Amino acid sequence: MTQNPFDALGGGFDMNALLQQAQQMQQQIEEAQADLARQTVEGTVAGGAVSVTANGVGELVGVTIRAGEFDGSDPDDLSDLSDLIVAAYRDARAKSEALASDSLGPLTEGLGGAGGLGGPGGLPGLG
Repeated sequence: MTQNPFDALGGGFDMNALLQQAQQMQQQIEEAQADLARQTVEGTVAGGAVSVTANGVGELVGVTIRAGEFDGSDPDDLSDLSDLIVAAYRDARAKSEALASDSLGPLTEGLGGAGGLGGPGGLPGLG
């Protein structure tokens, strides 16, 4: 009969229960990520002249340019438009990251911070 290497930890450490808990957590995270991919946020700049839509995982899914704002005949106008699209995307991306943090934060809390698996008293080599 082989000895369980976790017996040295004492207290009846149950590796199967830990693995089952990890699988449940992984499933919850995957479900939350799928939910985020279905949600959208909007980033706008220049008083709504340019708006972009991103999903909850930060993928760009749409761009709207208000009619009459840019005619496209002036190279500087087009350069400004490019800059505004980038700025609007950054706004949307920040909102999608906040949404993801709100959704995934409770599920991943403690995995990498102090007191988590990588923090003091956590698993060695993960911090």
